[in-house]
Amino acid sequence: MSVLKTNRTSSTERRARRTRSKLASSSRPRLVVTRSNRFISVQLIDGGSTLATASSRGTGVTGKTAAEGVGKAIAEKVMALNITDVVFDRGALSYEGNVKALADAARAGGLNF
Repeated sequence: MSVLKTNRTSSTERRARRTRSKLASSSRPRLVVTRSNRFISVQLIDGGSTLATASSRGTGVTGKTAAEGVGKAIAEKVMALNITDVVFDRGALSYEGNVKALADAARAGGLNF
């Protein structure tokens, strides 16, 4: 393993640790976004337990339309649990495209982050 790859890996791990510690110290549950090439999914996690999930898998829709649908679905499920304030955890995903569409739809559904 080259020195450059080792440094990049260790800096990535340090950043992930730092970010997770900030999110974990929050009193609000995390809204975790996961994206593949075809689907997008989101989970509401509080501590170590999953409270609600939504996914575009099985809907037959892809792209931004699917992301908006998932955002609306998770907002409805979370609002049914009487939770309005969450922390948006996008991980290493860029805040653009489908991730941004999901976030905007969740905000329109009543979530605050």
